[in-house]
Formats: sequence, structure tokens, C-alpha cells
Amino acid sequence: MNERLDVQKTYKLFIGGAFPRSESGRTFAVHAPDGSLIANVASASRKDLRDAVVAARSAQTGWAARTAYNRGQILYRVAEVMEGRRTQFVEELCRCGVKAATAELEVDRAIDRWVWYAGWCDKFHHIAGTVNSVAGPYFNFTTPEPTGVVGILAPEKPGLLGLVSRLAPALVSGNTAVVLTGEASPLTAVSMAEVVATSDVPGGVVNILTGATHELLPWLLGHRDVNAVDLTGAPDLEASVVAEAADNVKRLIRGEPDDQSPYVIADFCEMKTVWHPIGR
Repeated sequence: MNERLDVQKTYKLFIGGAFPRSESGRTFAVHAPDGSLIANVASASRKDLRDAVVAARSAQTGWAARTAYNRGQILYRVAEVMEGRRTQFVEELCRCGVKAATAELEVDRAIDRWVWYAGWCDKFHHIAGTVNSVAGPYFNFTTPEPTGVVGILAPEKPGLLGLVSRLAPALVSGNTAVVLTGEASPLTAVSMAEVVATSDVPGGVVNILTGATHELLPWLLGHRDVNAVDLTGAPDLEASVVAEAADNVKRLIRGEPDDQSPYVIADFCEMKTVWHPIGR
């Protein structure tokens, strides 16, 4: 009677701060390199995608209204919680075939990246914004503002680090995110969602969908309540798929999976220019 039952983890979607199963009931299997079954993971449907966009839109105004300093505190809290679960992330990467030393390095870099972008929250506007020189009795300021709801196709390699490298800068300025992660590295993506859920991030700010990205991406690109889509995780796309974004004049972003720069934050921002008369 001393032996305990093995409690298997259920890998679900992350929508609006909750962990639902896919409304379609579909799952896909994740196997270890030796072919053994690791887990069955929820496979998101178009309905799940629409629900995630609704949650992201509902949370966007409140997230953008927080002070930059407060957003920085919250992103730093994500790093704190992730540090406490470091062993779990390393084990999940190793189960999927990543060597132990490589897994430890990737997890450590992902944690550090949250800290790095947290520090930029109340400093980024000094780089992206400016006081413009104009001919006339006016002050002229350009300031960065969030684009709104951002769709992110997470890179498959490096899976965890690529996810954090694209998600963190999108959140800095006040965007909310709907993240599509493929079938290559869903375990750490769901665990990342658990970290977000147990940090101070408001529900709906981050939504993570696992499953067949080639099924969901055209609908994400065509969704009229999504303001921008990061295609870093899609190295090759057919023109017909990208054309879905042209109908609604959606911003498309493409960077490097391991980018780390304040200018990555700018990719997810709109620039607002304000004129104000001097002396009034």
C-alpha cells in the first residue's frame, strides 16, 4: 500500500484565464523519441479560436490602462513563478527528446527573457517615443501605443524560448495575445500557460491554443477583431493564406525566433503623434 498511483497530467487549452478542453473534443498524441506515449493534448478548433479572441479583446483595454511600471511588475512575477517550476520545464523538454544540458539552458534563457522584457515596460517609450521638431508654436510628441489583440504563431524551435521571445514583447506595451502552438512542443506551452495563470496576469491577456496550426492560422489571419499577427513561427506560407489578412488590412509581423531587442516591442506597437499649442 506504500506505492502511489501515477497522476497523469491533463494538457488543456488556456482561454480567458481558464483551462477548457477543446469544444470539438479532439486531442492529439505526443510521443517520446522511443515511440512511447507521453500525453494526449487538446487540439483547438475554430470555435476555441473565436473564444480566445473574445477573451483577449475583453481584457485588452484593462491591460493597456495599467501603468507601465505595473505591467513590468507582473511580467517579472511570471519569471518568478517560472523559476519555481524550472525543474518541471526541464523534465518536459527532456521527455520530448531534448538533451538535459540543452533543456536547462533553454529554460534558463526563457526565464531571463521574461525578466529582461519586464525591465523594458517603463523604459521602452523613451526609445520608441520622441519630441519632434516642428516649425510653429506647437509641441509635437510621438508615443508608442499597443496595437490591440495580437495573434502569435509560436516558433517550433526553440519551442519554449521561441514562445517567450515572441509573447513577452507583445505584452510590454499593453497588447493581449492569442498564441497558436503546434504539435511539436505543446507540453511546455501548456505549462507556460499554467505559469501565467498563477501569476498576476489578468485572465484573457494571454490565451494559448495547442493543435494543428495550419488549420487555425487562416481563420486567425481573417478574424476582423485581431489587429496583428506574428508569423515568426511560419517560415513558409502560401500567398493565399497570407491574403486572408489583406481583406482587413491586418498588420503582419515576422522576426527571428530568438530575437531579444526593445525594437521587437515596437513591432507590436502603433505610433501616435500629438500636437499641442505652446502656452495653452
